[in-house]
Amino acid sequence: MRPASWWLVPLLLVVLLALPTQAWAAELGVSEVSLEPCPAEDVAAQPELRRPSGASCYALRGVVENPGRRPVVDADVFARILDASGEPVLQNRTRVGGIGDVPPGRSAFALRLSVPAGTPGPLRFTNVKARGFNAPVRTRAGEEDELLPLEQSLADGLS
Repeated sequence: MRPASWWLVPLLLVVLLALPTQAWAAELGVSEVSLEPCPAEDVAAQPELRRPSGASCYALRGVVENPGRRPVVDADVFARILDASGEPVLQNRTRVGGIGDVPPGRSAFALRLSVPAGTPGPLRFTNVKARGFNAPVRTRAGEEDELLPLEQSLADGLS
């Protein structure tokens, strides 16, 4: 004689198998980090708009290392960007940007940061980390999507 709830075990098994697999976070190593003003020819640098109400463009560059054997997807870079007095430049935010997919091994990256104009420099950074996933967690960009000028120059300089 079966217990009254005998059907629950097969039902739970079917539900668990039907659920999408969950993406697991992967830690990546970060080294050779630098923070520099964007090139003057970059459209985002906006030299004619430099005034206290605007923003200044900076490029955060470095090398990320994926120690695994599989690519890490949808990777993000986290850091604390500090001004000359040690105050955070990006209030309530440590995620500085996404670097997309990271193949196994070492890869260069570059991110554009908008810093409030008039922020006392020199700027410095601490706690730079990168984290990604074993499966996509965001909508993927199409192959026909265009890069912004800084992104294109950074991509050209990295290859």
